[in-house]
Amino acid sequence: MSSIIKSLRLISDPTRLRILHLLGEEELSVAELQEILAMGQSRISTQLAQLKQGHLVNDRRSGKNCLYSLDLPPDRAGKRLGETISLAAEELPEIHQDRAALRLLLRKRKDQARAYFDELAGRFGRTYCPGRSWKSLGETLLKLLPPLEIADLGAGEGTFSQLLAQRAAKVIAVDNSEKMVEFGSRVAKENGFSNLEYRLGDLEDPPIEAASVDLAFFSQSLHHAVHPATAIAGANRILRPGGRIIILDLLRHNFEEAREMYADVWLGFTELEISEWLEKAGFTGIEISVVDREKEGPGFQTILAIADKPTAPPDSPDHGLR
Repeated sequence: MSSIIKSLRLISDPTRLRILHLLGEEELSVAELQEILAMGQSRISTQLAQLKQGHLVNDRRSGKNCLYSLDLPPDRAGKRLGETISLAAEELPEIHQDRAALRLLLRKRKDQARAYFDELAGRFGRTYCPGRSWKSLGETLLKLLPPLEIADLGAGEGTFSQLLAQRAAKVIAVDNSEKMVEFGSRVAKENGFSNLEYRLGDLEDPPIEAASVDLAFFSQSLHHAVHPATAIAGANRILRPGGRIIILDLLRHNFEEAREMYADVWLGFTELEISEWLEKAGFTGIEISVVDREKEGPGFQTILAIADKPTAPPDSPDHGLR
């Protein structure tokens, strides 16, 4: 390690301090630091070069990537410098978002199956195979669904609600449009769905009893909520302990026309935003991935987020032991 004065001069820069704090938590590549910090590659590489020259970070090759980590000696001076980095980082306004972005990135790393299924999705349907289609696959998966009580929040006319009702014990379809609710109720009755009920209500405070459903589902409806975080918290309220929330929505985009064409309140969301809202609402086991990319403009991308409501409250003695 270089002199203490030189080290302190290096960590006095906010960007270098953020990088050091992150590398103290996890070994990261330049691309991963770009994703977390939302900065350009050249800027991050320049800062890393200075930190490496100052003997504060180390690097190693891993395949095509170069991974960086905090490199402080285990002696008293190194320990005190590490404590200084931690204390100084707490004063940065960006540090809490950096940590949240790091947690999201680490969850993506663990989701090794995601890359496989992304590749599979890219191949599916390119080659004709008799009897194989997305519809047949979807119908099969629905048959595997256990007989749950499901809330379809922002259901519209309820096309997906009726699919779910083929297998679910009960489906409650909630929408704030009287005409949608009337239409969906009529179609459900015509098709003999006695386990499908339509209710007029708000996404942010669904007219459903607390702890009464097993699954809360948002299908391209969350971006119509004025307060998406409140809607997610409302879903937590109606879920039983051990229940699950599923969100299908758009990745953040810049197609402003969507506000007029589709009455969208939000132009999609980032993965980090949804992850933070789920975590704040009390959900655990959060998994988020981009599951579809439209080839034609405006090139919308679809996010799938899944999370669980704990079986015990966060402050309960047995929380996290099951």
